[in-house]
Amino acid sequence: MTNINERKFDNWDELPTGRRYWYEVRGKFGYTARYIKEVDKQGRTNKFYQEIYDSHGNLVEVHEKFPVDKGHRIIRR
Repeated sequence: MTNINERKFDNWDELPTGRRYWYEVRGKFGYTARYIKEVDKQGRTNKFYQEIYDSHGNLVEVHEKFPVDKGHRIIRR
């Protein structure tokens, strides 16, 4: 039987503390947004954030949303 996270998210990794779920959304200008949810072994959300990748697959921005909304953080190279 699948849980709600497995139905909502396309991918997941097993972590020592629980699981990391994610799915990706492609934008019209070549960018990709990856939504990531980390949960503990009981399925409680520990962290939820968004990563933005440019058209070359480089991480350019992170937006941590939970447990505290920290806003967008630009990744400098």
